[in-house]
Amino acid sequence: MLVVSSNDVPGYQVQAVLGEVFGVTVRSRNFGAGMTAALRSLGGGELPEMTQLMVQGRNEAMGRMIWQARHRQANAVVAFRFDCSEVAQGYTEVCAYGTAVWVSPVTEHAQQQYEAMTRAGGLPHQLQYATNVNEHGPHPTH
Repeated sequence: MLVVSSNDVPGYQVQAVLGEVFGVTVRSRNFGAGMTAALRSLGGGELPEMTQLMVQGRNEAMGRMIWQARHRQANAVVAFRFDCSEVAQGYTEVCAYGTAVWVSPVTEHAQQQYEAMTRAGGLPHQLQYATNVNEHGPHPTH
């Protein structure tokens, strides 16, 4: 699945727009990480516990968005964005969204990339976006 923040995919032509897709997760920090982060915040600098929580939330939201795109028979998502907000004290909502499309490669480089991606079943860096959320049903098999 190609996922890009631009409105088009260089080397590819959009053949069909399949609609908006999104993935949402709401995360809370655990007590231990929250206490550790609170102590670290006194000294300033990065809070690794909170950074890890945000990365996990983004990966989960992106995995859910990709699942929706596959469910719509898309092979790419364009205009991809993240949105984060606090929904209550200690709870953060992470939303990944974009437009599901079907693209076809039109350049030699894009054709090679597409063939490699098809053989591998996806792009290698996207393995971290895998979601294990049952309320979305089984993954499509295509």
